[in-house]
Amino acid sequence: MNLKEKYQKEIVPKMVAKFSYKNTMAVPRLVKAVINSGVGRNAKDKAFVDSVVSNLERISGQKPIQTKAKQSISAFKTRQGMIIGVAVTLRNKRMFDFVEKLINITLPRVRDFRGLNPKQVDNKGNLTVGLKEHIAFPEIKADEAENIHGLGVCFNTTAKTYNEGLELFKLMGFTFSADEGEFANHKSKRIKANYANKSKFSRENTAHNKKAKEHNKKLKDTY
Repeated sequence: MNLKEKYQKEIVPKMVAKFSYKNTMAVPRLVKAVINSGVGRNAKDKAFVDSVVSNLERISGQKPIQTKAKQSISAFKTRQGMIIGVAVTLRNKRMFDFVEKLINITLPRVRDFRGLNPKQVDNKGNLTVGLKEHIAFPEIKADEAENIHGLGVCFNTTAKTYNEGLELFKLMGFTFSADEGEFANHKSKRIKANYANKSKFSRENTAHNKKAKEHNKKLKDTY
């Protein structure tokens, strides 16, 4: 069963049960996947830009477009019309095929991958995934890749809230390392641990200084 069939047969009923939609048409669905890669300082390097275009085409199965700056920004040394990235938009079958590949093959190949951060889902239920190396995709042979570059993928849905979007992506098969509550608890524990370490260091430092003063006093008394 492919992802599109899974959505109709399994995901929709579960979403209706959880969020009490009045009809199945109200259930959030995935609309498109936008894959993009910025070229940064290599904008003037035609060979590099061409390689990014080629890589995204192989990864997506669709010809990408080169995105250009709409206005000049002196701080970034960007001129209007300058190539700033490469992007491709996937819909329907290609979109679902790409999602399945990302979930089942690409993400598991990412070094130290332990799941996505729930915060990668925005308030409107869209998910953004960033990859540091494009060679994680099976279409790219790492030993033949000349220019290693990152890329980002934005999944747009019809969800209206964060919770709807997060649940939709979980049911689709995306792995999330923890929920926001667990992230908050983890952050709280980390802060407490840091505070405890600082307090311990402060106590040890105070004790050390006290011993040093006592030692110096003994030396003075001796001489």
